[in-house]
Amino acid sequence: MRLTALLPALWFALPAQSEPVLIGSHVWVLDDPRFGGFSAIEVSDDGDSFLALSDRAVFVSGQFARSGDQVAGITAGPIVTMSGPGGRALTRAESDSEGLATGADGTIYVSYEWTHGIRNFAAIDTPGSDLMTTPAFDGMQTNASLEALAIDSDGTLYTIPERSGGATQPFPVFRLRNGIWDQPFSIPRRGAFLVTGADIGPDGQLYVLERDFLGIGFRSRVRRFDLTGGNEQILLETRLRQHDNLEGISIWQDDQGVRMTLISDDNYRAFQRTEIVEYRLTD
Repeated sequence: MRLTALLPALWFALPAQSEPVLIGSHVWVLDDPRFGGFSAIEVSDDGDSFLALSDRAVFVSGQFARSGDQVAGITAGPIVTMSGPGGRALTRAESDSEGLATGADGTIYVSYEWTHGIRNFAAIDTPGSDLMTTPAFDGMQTNASLEALAIDSDGTLYTIPERSGGATQPFPVFRLRNGIWDQPFSIPRRGAFLVTGADIGPDGQLYVLERDFLGIGFRSRVRRFDLTGGNEQILLETRLRQHDNLEGISIWQDDQGVRMTLISDDNYRAFQRTEIVEYRLTD
């Protein structure tokens, strides 16, 4: 049987979920040539502040101004270029930063998709650690590896490559726990979507943001899994061009429930935009 005949059956076999509610979308603009290209975002537990990461090794922290539930403005701190061990400048190959996670102690972790691995930072303006990597990454594609990064409540890191290596091949999920790398599970690849971001929510589940580029624009999907790769649920699938190139996801909770904050990568192009999008989950 052809794969295309199988895909609809796989799709509709997944549990039906109530559609998330779109809270709003805010276009963020900042007058700095380094602004843009955002690949990840981490939002504070109260939803007031954030840390964003670009794919050119810069951090931006800031505060949201809200009108009711919606983001109405952003006050951002200075753009900070990350550095390597000893404060040395990172090379271009070392600067393709994609995934972001923040530990309970404030340690910042960044994954890279060109030089495959993770660095940690005590703060955005301090030097990064040596690259934490494993031979399992050696065969990964340049510019298509560790796109997504998430951290659980005990400090264990989970990272997922952008590409799985084949249209029917699952995405491997790699884990770094107590200094030891392993690959505890994979998540199925469904359709043309590729991984762009991940987060572990206050419910302890893994949320994976994916993107499909169709030539004239993007569509996005969010799936949720438990930390064995099971209990797969499709939470969101947007229309073509409903949003820009969403790459970063942060899951947090207020007194009304669980919220997703997403950020887009404008690829430093004038015809794209840096967009902060928020949805409220209803399941």
